[in-house]
Amino acid sequence: MSLSIASLNSGSNGNCYYVGNADEGVLIDAGISCRETERRLKKLGLSIKMVKAIFITHEHADHINGLPKLVKKHHLPVYMTHATRSNLRSGWAEIRAISFQAYEPITVGNLTVTAFPKFHDAADPHSFTVSHNNVNVGVFTDTGRNCEHLIKNFEKCHAAFLESNYDEDMLETGGYPQHLKNRIRNGHGHLSNKQALQLFLNHRPAFMSHLILSHLSANNNKPEIVDSAFKSAAGKTEIVIASRKKETALYHIHGRLTDQSQKSRNPQLKHKIQLSLFEGAHISPVINE
Repeated sequence: MSLSIASLNSGSNGNCYYVGNADEGVLIDAGISCRETERRLKKLGLSIKMVKAIFITHEHADHINGLPKLVKKHHLPVYMTHATRSNLRSGWAEIRAISFQAYEPITVGNLTVTAFPKFHDAADPHSFTVSHNNVNVGVFTDTGRNCEHLIKNFEKCHAAFLESNYDEDMLETGGYPQHLKNRIRNGHGHLSNKQALQLFLNHRPAFMSHLILSHLSANNNKPEIVDSAFKSAAGKTEIVIASRKKETALYHIHGRLTDQSQKSRNPQLKHKIQLSLFEGAHISPVINE
């Protein structure tokens, strides 16, 4: 058995990720319209009827804009923390949500969804892993740093959506006001390319088959920068850049040996050209960028 995964959209204009098995699936965030969610699932050969629940990472608009219509039309259960629900925009009283706690697994059909806390500029933000038959997929975006929670969960994943939001030089020399630049890299925003690559180099398990790099900034990053940095160190992991304009392909993730002793820590993966990226780098992150 395997899990099928796709990014339906990824960026400050809307975030929505699909993870499912042959019978059912879940959406992580609902930041694009109901119509676009339905249309993009259909293009992938999926049906909205396969979606059995929506899990919300936090209350920012690019993660919830499509939620009211999806819930009203398809009567889908929504999972979010009490603090996230309390910080939804006024007028969203019709959104009923099931609260969850970090590291308490939630069963959706034959899927298991587990949340864990992350650093982000929101009320009570969480990331998620989705599991089925010992296959683990992580959705790790809108997180400000490579904390212990992120590292521990990343090391278990056969595939992951990982934020690679901004290029540090582009942010520093770009036109954003200083207060926004500081907010982006203060440890409660988004991961930079260097931070994401550092996580991948140091903690990628040998059995990770796919890495979907997500939530790229439209103003402070370029897909070709991200693609070049990661593919030079990818090994057997397929690198995919999620688009802010369309869905990715549907990828099928199969379980492999997950013994921690098999974790890839081959020093050859840490090319000097990559390690030089981190020399003197200050690790910190972004907001709805």
